[in-house]
Amino acid sequence: MLKLAVLLVCLLSSSNSASAKGASVGPRPSSGQLYKFSYSTEVLVDRARGSAGGSVGYRVSSGVDINLVWRNPSSKDDQLLHVVIRDVKIESAAPRPDKNNIFLGSTAESILGKKNLAALEKPFLVHLKLGKAKGLYSYQNELTAIRNLKRGVVSLLQLQLTSGKIQEADASGRCTVEYKAEKDRVTRVKLLDSCKTLETGFTTHSKVLGVTGKSSSVTEFTLEDGFIKSAVSEETHVLSLNARSSAAAKVVSRQALTLVSKEVGPAETTGDDVAAVVKSLDSEFVSITLTPEKVKTKCKTCPSLWEHWQAIHKQFEPDSLSKATAPRNFLSLIQSMRKATKEEILKVLNNCSKTALPQIVDTATSAQTPASLEAVLQFLNFSDPKGLVLQERFLYACGFASHPNEMMLKSLLNLWNGKIGSTEIRESVMIIMGALVRKLCQKGGCELPTVLEVKKLMLAGPDSTQVEEEVQMYLLALKNALLPEAIPLLAAYSESKVGAYSTIAITALQRYDAALITGEVKQALNRVYHQNRHIYEKNVRSAAADVIFSCDPSYMEVKNLLLSIGHLPHEMNKYMVSKVQDILHFQMPASKMVRRVMNDMISHNYDRFSKVGSSSAFSGFMARTPDTTSTYSLDILYSGSGILRRSNMNIFALSQGAHLHGLQVVIEAQGLESLIGATPDEGEGDLDSFSGMSAVLFDVQLRPVTFFKGYSDLMSKMFSLSGDPMNVVKGLILLTDHSQVIRLQSGLKANVEFQGGLAIDISGGMEFSLWYRESKTSVNNRGALAVSGNVTVDMDFLRAGVEVSFETEASLDFITTVQFSEYPFLVCMQMDKATFPFREYLTKHESLLTGKSFISHKGKKELVPGSEFPLHQENSNMCKRVFDQGW
Repeated sequence: MLKLAVLLVCLLSSSNSASAKGASVGPRPSSGQLYKFSYSTEVLVDRARGSAGGSVGYRVSSGVDINLVWRNPSSKDDQLLHVVIRDVKIESAAPRPDKNNIFLGSTAESILGKKNLAALEKPFLVHLKLGKAKGLYSYQNELTAIRNLKRGVVSLLQLQLTSGKIQEADASGRCTVEYKAEKDRVTRVKLLDSCKTLETGFTTHSKVLGVTGKSSSVTEFTLEDGFIKSAVSEETHVLSLNARSSAAAKVVSRQALTLVSKEVGPAETTGDDVAAVVKSLDSEFVSITLTPEKVKTKCKTCPSLWEHWQAIHKQFEPDSLSKATAPRNFLSLIQSMRKATKEEILKVLNNCSKTALPQIVDTATSAQTPASLEAVLQFLNFSDPKGLVLQERFLYACGFASHPNEMMLKSLLNLWNGKIGSTEIRESVMIIMGALVRKLCQKGGCELPTVLEVKKLMLAGPDSTQVEEEVQMYLLALKNALLPEAIPLLAAYSESKVGAYSTIAITALQRYDAALITGEVKQALNRVYHQNRHIYEKNVRSAAADVIFSCDPSYMEVKNLLLSIGHLPHEMNKYMVSKVQDILHFQMPASKMVRRVMNDMISHNYDRFSKVGSSSAFSGFMARTPDTTSTYSLDILYSGSGILRRSNMNIFALSQGAHLHGLQVVIEAQGLESLIGATPDEGEGDLDSFSGMSAVLFDVQLRPVTFFKGYSDLMSKMFSLSGDPMNVVKGLILLTDHSQVIRLQSGLKANVEFQGGLAIDISGGMEFSLWYRESKTSVNNRGALAVSGNVTVDMDFLRAGVEVSFETEASLDFITTVQFSEYPFLVCMQMDKATFPFREYLTKHESLLTGKSFISHKGKKELVPGSEFPLHQENSNMCKRVFDQGW
């Protein structure tokens, strides 16, 4: 400790000694000299892999005169500089033919205006202390764009002559910078991720659907006689979509300050402090911040929300939703609604057609502004049971919200505490509140008052009621919320005697990170699977096995699962064999342990692994690209009589180390054996007739849909069952939503907007024919996707920007046909992807406030051939037999 104290004293002594001797800490201009510099700043915008010649952008060049007006007699590194920008020119930053050069024939005065040019060329003062800018003085009522150009010059005047890290404030914000000093050369590296500005922005909660940015900023200084000889800076920002890195844009900003000559300049001014000196020079000087202030810009040429709606309203009709124009216009209308007032949004809601109204509710909710949320809530009457469709569209749009806030959750809580006319809507309100709690907790908002209130409500909910539908509702909400503190509760309900409770609780546990599934939870799941306390339905036991396999199972857990095969109901035997084979085939995390256990001949032998049946589990790859891996899984479990018990289709996406449950569609049926005179399996003799569908979409569990419930409902629908699909979810979804303002060191500002919209229609159906002894289930997925990334550098008087975008329309069908006229019955599963178009576009633009503009459009289109996704060979053989008999 003593040695450390001595070292600190020595360092302080050396620093004071250096200061006393006049050693420079920062740049020091000579007294009585006028330094004449040439200065230029340019910005180029393009797609990430574009060449400099193909970019759009502009360059501002000028002369800059600097002289010392005051130096603190007691500290030579405390000084005030007088700076004048002169001879301003504005031109294109990229070579371009005259016919495409909007700057040709323009002057700085015609672009900026006489008054603004005069303001830019008015002098300003910079207070430097120890090489850092501590103050900036200019004139009142200057446009922010003019002040920012001055801030850009100041960014090149502050530096330190010693190596090390430090915080600095300039046109980029308050940032951490690192200096490397060597003789008369200094390199400054700005750590742009550390920069703090007044603009906050937002991004999508899911990393898979999000945007990644890579930035760098390096400034090279050379010095001569203690002052700056040159300063050259280059700053680069590349922003790309995680799921498709080719959808990327780049901003390059350069600055150059070069000493041209030195002349005899004005003498220093005397004064006690900076404030007194500034006042003595010009009483109209005012202090302005070194970092840019937040300014809300208003587009003067943009149409109003009503005008925009009138131009595109036909694209929101149901017949247009299968085309990519629907999500494209959805995204553009969201932008308009984000700038609109509550009254303007209500005008659109009150005056659009009934068929387009659900899509407008999607759009207004997805805008996620206080005005849009208030407008939708005022428009919808939740006490009216007839408004179910619009009310549920609103709730689903809340669930899919890209960046929800506490206000949205509070609005749903108020609905819950108020009068709701429909039981289904009341259930959806609770389920979607769970999704919002999860997203807010992911952003660090778990301790917000409303989040705490809703968490308490959800956790107490299952035990607060005896109504089966209400218990399921609370469990589904917890399945969405994924609260760590809910795990013991879900584990308890996984052992419930009510099959529906167990299924929801177990599938909820499967969504948690495996590290959170404790030994006690795994013991409960093992008790369910092995029926240590109660007899459970097959779908409950198989769900428990799935969770055990996916949560780092022990050797004995896997061995006991394998030993159970042969002692299960016929179809469950077959399902478990298929599940183990799928784990090995797809190399899932449990595969190493499964292989180890299978070395034991008692656990793995022909008798155990040759069980017949039609149930199956299979996983495969849908797509593999450098950016994203997409996988699918199909699990089918039948009853011993050949009737579908559970069909579970999943689609997952993995990107940037993150995981997204893109889609899950589960069709369940029970209690149908009496129709064909069959004997129910163990534990399923007293089940009521039921069939329904449940869906998870983009990590959000939706309210399940019932096809029929009860024997009388089944019989009334049996002969009227047309096979027409029942809608599960339909609407417009905002997938990607990234908004960011990049403050460049030059004083310019880049606005970044990445958005992705999806028009989706998921439906499912079930046909059942006693005459032909055949059943058929179908899951139909239709979607149109549009994604765009915009980067615009706007200086009020001129702007340059680039848009990268792509779009597609696609469909995916999953059909299962079962013929149960013989045993083992014939099952054919088909998963078909139709041929679909894929289009990419690149748009570049420049424009002046005077009206001149340049636009460049490029695009390419291709057809992606359709395919039938491969399943196991046994399924292919079955399909041949089914269709041969049908033919």
